[in-house]
Amino acid sequence: MFHPLYNLAAWLAQPLVRRKLRRRGVLEPAYLDRVPERFGHYAVPRPEPAPGEPLVWIHAVSLGETRAAALLVEALRRQRPQLRLLLTHGTATGRAQGIALLRPGDEQVWQPWDTRGAVRRFLRHFRPDVGVLMETEVWPNLVRQSAALGVPLALANARLSEKSLRGANRLGAVMHRTYAALATVWAQTEADAERLRQAGARQVQVLGNLKFDARPDVALLARGQAWRARASAPVVLLASSREGEEVEFLKQVLAVLQAWGAHPPAPVDGVARRPPQWLIVPRHPQRFDEVARLVRASGLRLGRRSQWDAAGPAPDAAPVEVWLGDSLGEMPAYYALADVALLGGSFEPLGGQNLIEAAACGCPVVMGPHTFNFSQAAELAEAAGAAQRVTDLAAGIDVARALLTEPAELAAMRQAALDFAAAHRGAAERTAQALLALLPGAESART
Repeated sequence: MFHPLYNLAAWLAQPLVRRKLRRRGVLEPAYLDRVPERFGHYAVPRPEPAPGEPLVWIHAVSLGETRAAALLVEALRRQRPQLRLLLTHGTATGRAQGIALLRPGDEQVWQPWDTRGAVRRFLRHFRPDVGVLMETEVWPNLVRQSAALGVPLALANARLSEKSLRGANRLGAVMHRTYAALATVWAQTEADAERLRQAGARQVQVLGNLKFDARPDVALLARGQAWRARASAPVVLLASSREGEEVEFLKQVLAVLQAWGAHPPAPVDGVARRPPQWLIVPRHPQRFDEVARLVRASGLRLGRRSQWDAAGPAPDAAPVEVWLGDSLGEMPAYYALADVALLGGSFEPLGGQNLIEAAACGCPVVMGPHTFNFSQAAELAEAAGAAQRVTDLAAGIDVARALLTEPAELAAMRQAALDFAAAHRGAAERTAQALLALLPGAESART
């Protein structure tokens, strides 16, 4: 009974989906591109099967999942160079990031809206040999129609928080049967695996977190270090900030600056100390202008990355209290620029952002209380000395400022971060091997 009701609700929601796309398209025109693909209608021709060239479908809904998928794709191509790739996404940022993964013969389309008809048209058009959903993207029709049409479908780099498990349980049989219909699940942690089993998944293995295999671009690290050389004060970064966090951050920055002006700290070796340089990098690029307005409304002076020259912030420019990182693809550079990072998404009940990237760049992290999306990584980073946990942003800024006065402790955290990131690599190769084993004929090829 539940699945027919779900099908009806998904079918009736189609006009709302179109309206949402039109609204998103006002600020992000990419959402208006190839809208029929969202409903299973394709301008690209049906791919012809080629002997020895399996078509691997990977669904990476947004930017973070696409970055994780890139690590898996790299490992897959090492092990099976001739495979063809079919990428699907739900967001414009995910699709833009995914373009870099494509080679001749690959395809990239939007994720079909989860009606029975759209999903069946998608699967019959592309006929993938195997499919992978990244992290949390479990859609009832996407999973169950794949099983019905004989497409083995795995959930990779899988995670499921307690909150998400409660949400799945509220949907009852529809989600339990959906998880049960997955061919296999490759979980990040034992805790995730146990929750996924409770949700209904049957074949569950723990293969680790793909994001540990990401190695920051050395050119971007060098760019950030060059920016750091031009900065006249230590840099405190609010990394991948989410809505609500910037307002509180700016409030605390103002309080620090007011206290600094009233009672400036004593000089060190005869040199007057300056307050930190504050840097905000929002999680979502469509909020860059909004965050710029928040900074200006607070009365703080703003400098934007998009206005820097190739060498970074001009050392002789008028001083500004807040820099805004309003660029895409430069997160390693921002981590290399920063002395310490406050973890966005963790100071509101949003589950936190990926701290593994910061660790791989050697940037110490101060995180808030809400890290349920990356709970084990956060716990391991804290235990390794690569991160510290605080109760709120005010405490986070206090800890960050204290670290700036303790060079030895800060250096120890940087090294601990690098060691922590290196210690947990290997999930990409394990996941690629497990995925290739799902291809038709893989068992006979091994025997």
